[in-house]
Amino acid sequence: MTMPKAVLIDIDGVLTISWRPIPGAVQALACLRDMGMAVKLLTNTTSRTRAEIAARLLDAGFDISPGDILTAPTATASYLAARYPEARCALLNSGDIRDDLPGVQLVEDDPDVLVVGGAGPEFSYEAVNRAFGDLQRGARLVAMARNLCWRTAQGLQLDGGAFLLGLERAAGVEAEVVGKPAAAFFQTALDMLAVRPEETVMIGDDVEADVLAAQRCGITGVLVRTGKYLPRDETASPAPDHIIDSFSNLPVLLSG
Repeated sequence: MTMPKAVLIDIDGVLTISWRPIPGAVQALACLRDMGMAVKLLTNTTSRTRAEIAARLLDAGFDISPGDILTAPTATASYLAARYPEARCALLNSGDIRDDLPGVQLVEDDPDVLVVGGAGPEFSYEAVNRAFGDLQRGARLVAMARNLCWRTAQGLQLDGGAFLLGLERAAGVEAEVVGKPAAAFFQTALDMLAVRPEETVMIGDDVEADVLAAQRCGITGVLVRTGKYLPRDETASPAPDHIIDSFSNLPVLLSG
């Protein structure tokens, strides 16, 4: 394949699992930079701010700064400012990410917009039912992502997308999705790196949200057999452009 100018990289399941580096990932990321490639980490993680994510990755041995990371919450803040300025927003999310939501007016009751992020203990019956009530009263539904699950050291765990599906069906509404697999999320990354889709590779463990979504944007997609990968992902239609065992194999793939 032609050497790309930039690489977009998912974090969970690709670089780390439960913040522990996947074998060879630290060295592979350094190798990509030595090869002259621009790098941007794209994550639907909504439990931590960019600064917290960067600090975790630094502790794990990766040479990463907050500016190297594009998160669903930061994209959501920009989306809300453009589409719903001055809106009162209720947040259903696991983790304190207010620092990555500058300018967003967060409220507890009677929101204009319900924003759904990643799942956790906060997704109790009471909380989800309250969100259902907000939607029945006319609140718009904005989702930071619609991932159904994610990989931890304890195995696959349910994510916010599983609850999002229920809210959509019960309230008869459709969420406006900001993070992956939304095309605008990938375009934001391309704009930040000043590259074209055909000059870029996206590598992820989620065949739909990471790989096929990127391919629909004209970006070369690479699926890794780590993280939430399942063998059935290899029979997806359309197929991933490339499939490799691990992120550690990416420099060899890109160097041809």
